Amino acid sequence: MNSTQVAMQAEGLSAELDGSSILRDVSVQIPRAAWTSIVGPNGAGKSSLLKALAGLLAHRGSIHLLGQLASSMPRRERARCLSWLGQSQTAPEDLRVWDVVMLGRLPHQAWLAAPDAEDHAAVQQALHATQAWEWRERSLGQLSGGERQRVLLARALAVQADIFLMDEPLANLDPPHQADWMALVRQLVAQGKTVVSVLHEISFALQADYLLIMQQGQLYHHGACDELSSHQALREVFDHRIAIHEVQGQWIALPQ
Repeated sequence: MNSTQVAMQAEGLSAELDGSSILRDVSVQIPRAAWTSIVGPNGAGKSSLLKALAGLLAHRGSIHLLGQLASSMPRRERARCLSWLGQSQTAPEDLRVWDVVMLGRLPHQAWLAAPDAEDHAAVQQALHATQAWEWRERSLGQLSGGERQRVLLARALAVQADIFLMDEPLANLDPPHQADWMALVRQLVAQGKTVVSVLHEISFALQADYLLIMQQGQLYHHGACDELSSHQALREVFDHRIAIHEVQGQWIALPQ
């Protein structure tokens, strides 16, 4: 890939936690305007890699965002470029849903400035996109787990970033809203955005454009979801306990 086709590039990423290596010399290019799913067994380093890419995990090595060295970018510029949705992410229970989503607009606002018309439009659009508009005046503490997840997704969307990093975004969502999330990702990609997600649901991950397969803190395979080499790598990292099948034009993973 040439530089204009790359959203993120990591070179030699390594990290430790409590003296144990959790990422080991990971180098990868993540395509722009595409959906990449990070998968692998428990403890493979999926979330650690995503956090390192987001700048939330101390690491060695370098990361480039849209051709710029991430460590040299001003924090505000980086926050506008990169949107994060983490596992078990939350906000104060008494905070109004509208205000939770408005937090996503902070990178666009001057210090202590009131939200402007563009901020309000972005929040409204994000709430409608996640079907959370009707809860905008409710507090976060009044919502179910699935409803909260949709509000936090709306907060990530409100950033209107070029790159979205999402760690287990399907948590607490029922099947219809999982399908809605996938449709939303496709809309983002169609708009030229880049989405990188960590997913435990292999069948959902196989609907992405690319798979980034981790094992024991290392990059095991990176390729298109419809490539046989990607399917073989999936079977290998899961000890040949899953099988990949094509059903009605989509790839799914089943226990074996």
